[in-house]
Amino acid sequence: MDLLRSLTDKLDFDRLLAQFVYHPKSPLIFNTGFFLLLFLVFLAGYQLLRHQHRARLLYVTAFSLFFYYKSSGLYFLLLVFSTVVEYNFARWIADSSSPARRKLLLTLSLIVNLGMLFYFKYTNFFLSGYQALTGQPVPMLHVLLPVGISFYTFQTLSYTIDVYRGQIKPLRNIWDFAFFVSFFPQLVAGPIVRASDFIPQISKRVFISREDMGRAVLLIAAGLFKKAVISDYISLNYVERIFDNPGLYSGIENLLGVYGYALQIYCDFSGYSDIAIGIALLLSYRLPPNFLSPYQSTSITEFWRRWHISLSSWLRDYLYIPLGGNRKGVVRQYINLFLTMLLGGLWHGASLTFVAWGALHGLALAVDKLYQQVFRPRATWLNKLLGWFITFHFVCFCWIFFRAGTFEVATQVIYQITHALRPDLLLQVVGSFRPVFALVALGYVLHFVPDGLTLHLEGVLARRSVVTQAVVLTAVIWLVIQVKSAEIQPFIYFQF
Repeated sequence: MDLLRSLTDKLDFDRLLAQFVYHPKSPLIFNTGFFLLLFLVFLAGYQLLRHQHRARLLYVTAFSLFFYYKSSGLYFLLLVFSTVVEYNFARWIADSSSPARRKLLLTLSLIVNLGMLFYFKYTNFFLSGYQALTGQPVPMLHVLLPVGISFYTFQTLSYTIDVYRGQIKPLRNIWDFAFFVSFFPQLVAGPIVRASDFIPQISKRVFISREDMGRAVLLIAAGLFKKAVISDYISLNYVERIFDNPGLYSGIENLLGVYGYALQIYCDFSGYSDIAIGIALLLSYRLPPNFLSPYQSTSITEFWRRWHISLSSWLRDYLYIPLGGNRKGVVRQYINLFLTMLLGGLWHGASLTFVAWGALHGLALAVDKLYQQVFRPRATWLNKLLGWFITFHFVCFCWIFFRAGTFEVATQVIYQITHALRPDLLLQVVGSFRPVFALVALGYVLHFVPDGLTLHLEGVLARRSVVTQAVVLTAVIWLVIQVKSAEIQPFIYFQF
């Protein structure tokens, strides 16, 4: 009895309970110890319910809503609202035989979804723009951006549009739809999952092959390594210093900062996608790939086939093609490409720097299409090498605007690189930040590893015992703990 009382005294129940309450400065994300413990408990319950279809779906949905509550607080009610609204709009559209009524319902769905996104993400952006144009003072609203609103809004929109187009049938059970919308692995930062890909999996029985288990472990381990070891370390110890005050550093330091950020954002975002895909696979659900070694691209068109695939394909199918795609002449095709990427830039954030980033990519896509149509270059190794060099550095140039936050910072970075490069300082800079550039070099080397080797590693791990797989994952988690910063660094795409 005394022993039990002693153990109870040592437990801080208030602190334990506080872990289950939303804290704005410590959202629940994959690279935290609390999520790991919580997920292990969740996984145990999931295994107990694996043969009870309805109970399992409700269990995952409840956990997903809690996960979103821990990420965004009471904004989880916004997710519930979006779920209820889109579930009913899709049913009403499918059940209506009147084309006019169907179009009206789709329009209302678009107004609700895009209106919600506009209010939370762009209200102050347009108010400040109006103020700048007119010179009249306009009070800004205190609007907090719900985590992942851009992702789940696009996901529900595509579902309703696909029902309207007759490409899928609407779900007739709201709990199935809630499961699809709130599925926690990809809820707050993608991949953006299409209903046609995910919904057929809902009714399937839970089955995880040994190969799937091995692939899931490798994806989770790789994602944690990319995010917490590479991305966070080079960000905190170098990239942030450069972009916080680029004028204090030479051009070569700024250039290395740009290269570092290119790797940082890739490891951060693809790391999240890897973890999300791996976790979903542990639950017997397959999510689409979101990154395919994008910095190996030899053209900007290829880059957008490899980078954030779920978004680029969404923009193609629900924006570029409805605008006319390439069906209305070459000039209209270029305009459609530009507009699509311009809006894609605005999707990333309510800032003119994001608009500039999107506009630059839109122009580059149009130029690339024109070049391919006019010159039809041969695929020689020299052309590929030149194409890769130009594409990589153009993408890095655009990342300056994406990261800078303001045009003043972006122009400072560009000015330092073009007017004060000082390449003679290269060895000195690298020597002063050895751990940082060792990780940068490792990150780029791993990025250019052939896909065949990655598949081979997945196969090797899949053939090993569960104990070996657990040891691999534990080793990566231990490494993450050793190098992580004092404060957990949220994923970059949480702000979108």
